[in-house]
Amino acid sequence: MAGHSKWANIQHRKGRQDAVRSKLFSKLAKEITVAAKMGDPDPEKNPRLRLAVKEAKAKSVPKDVIERAINKASAQDGENYEEIRYEGYGPAGVAVIVEAMTDNKNRTASTVRSTFTKSGGNLAETGAVSFMFERKGLVAYPASVGDADTVFEAAIEAGAEDVESTEDGHEIYCEFTDLNEVSNALEEKLGESESSKLIWKPTTTTELDLEGAEKLMRLISALEDDDDVQTVTANFEISDEIMEQL
Repeated sequence: MAGHSKWANIQHRKGRQDAVRSKLFSKLAKEITVAAKMGDPDPEKNPRLRLAVKEAKAKSVPKDVIERAINKASAQDGENYEEIRYEGYGPAGVAVIVEAMTDNKNRTASTVRSTFTKSGGNLAETGAVSFMFERKGLVAYPASVGDADTVFEAAIEAGAEDVESTEDGHEIYCEFTDLNEVSNALEEKLGESESSKLIWKPTTTTELDLEGAEKLMRLISALEDDDDVQTVTANFEISDEIMEQL
């Protein structure tokens, strides 16, 4: 199972849902504002905005919050966010990619660097670890949408590259440039997705023991608690036995 899926499961078990939900709404709203500011405020004419709105709806962000985020893009006094990617190493040499949107690069860089250091990791140069990942589009569906063969057939017809089906659900991967088209095609075949977004997919992973897993979880959690951070991706693997102990 991919790192981001395991991390979602761990969060769920730890019962941080209310805090996580509030942070998630804020981060999704920020992505909507930036997408609307960079292109057309009409989601039908702006693929990035359409995906951002779709993801927000899938995560139950209220309609008025979505509309406010779009309107904020045209406000003259609105914040100007800049997209930045940080790369570094966490405990046990796990590669970590942090994507942020900030109105103050110095503040964000300082916080991210400090978080890595406190958690036994270190921030590296851009490009230091991203070669261990592929930029992909990910469309996620619940297991109830159909069996593995049904979803695989729909995915290939929609232009996707690969499908990973487990008892938890289906993860459909495509070229990052095709995400909007593949997501739309899948929606016609399988209905509304649980998630539709760009991700960093690890091409190589690091197996963690219990101590390493606990340290990495603390690092990821601390990074995600930063309001400037949008996503955190790491190339780790954790066995089911260790998952049970976290």
